[in-house]
Amino acid sequence: MEADASSSTVRAAKDIAFGSVAGITSKFFEHPFDLCKVRLQAQVLDQEARFSGPIDCLTQTWKNEGIRGLYRGLPAPIVGAMVENASLFLSYSELQHLIRRYNNLPLSQDLSVAQLALAGAGAGGITSFLLTPIELVKCKMQVQMLVGSPISQDALASISASTLEAAAPSPSIAARAALPGPLAVLTNVVRTTGIRGLWLGHTGTFIRETGGSGAWFATKEFVASLLISLSPARARTKRELYSWESALSGACAGGMYNLAFFPADTVKSTIQTEEELRPRAKGAEKLTFFGTFKEMYRTKGLKGLYAGCGITIARSIPSSAIIFLIYDGLNQRFG
Repeated sequence: MEADASSSTVRAAKDIAFGSVAGITSKFFEHPFDLCKVRLQAQVLDQEARFSGPIDCLTQTWKNEGIRGLYRGLPAPIVGAMVENASLFLSYSELQHLIRRYNNLPLSQDLSVAQLALAGAGAGGITSFLLTPIELVKCKMQVQMLVGSPISQDALASISASTLEAAAPSPSIAARAALPGPLAVLTNVVRTTGIRGLWLGHTGTFIRETGGSGAWFATKEFVASLLISLSPARARTKRELYSWESALSGACAGGMYNLAFFPADTVKSTIQTEEELRPRAKGAEKLTFFGTFKEMYRTKGLKGLYAGCGITIARSIPSSAIIFLIYDGLNQRFG
């Protein structure tokens, strides 16, 4: 019994460590594209769009904010990637064992695609509770430069005269220096809305993570099984995938994850950035998930609900390939 407990603890620690490393690595690659996605989603209810599309968004961000602008809000996603992937892989592994025990199956037996999808959806649902506060901070930071916020005198005093002179053609440089960091954003949310306010937009995160993670894991496992069956020369398990097989099956999973429940993510981003981009009068009725969904559909139709979907899928395919390439590789070497 003691040996089983020790084995479970070691397995859980490995899932957390491997998932964290894979998530952090992929986040450095995908963050500029995620920033672009959030900004495109946040403008759906605006009377006049700031960006004509993903390329225009990336170009304007690079031109006005530089490389630092493309990575605005990165600390929160780095923490988020570590938490998300560690939680996903740990929960996914444990839920698979739970399904096996419930169905009296040996621990070594592979589950069906439907059972894997169920385990993946459960893992996504659990992870969503950890992810919503992190995504709230990330989204608010990613739209900071789109807001014409006044600058405090203290902030202006900290900017040298030479900096202001050099910034004459680009006034946004002065504003950029006064932008709050992730801890300041987090503190402000708690101060103004309480702890509960950190889960603003959670319905969208829950739907996206539950449905998306089910599709993500099921697609990865299905494609991996298919690739193994196409090379019958040597009997292999899914723990013995070649690197390119892990990457390819992960890439397919990345596409399915975002395609399946993308509108939920669009609504979530809109709700989480409303205070910055479309502040409501005091006492006005707060946005609800389904109310926002209907308003966005009425304003821009299906196209509005899929704003930023193209660039999201384009970045999620290589990003997901990186995650599974690293996770499977670490599992084979140290698992």
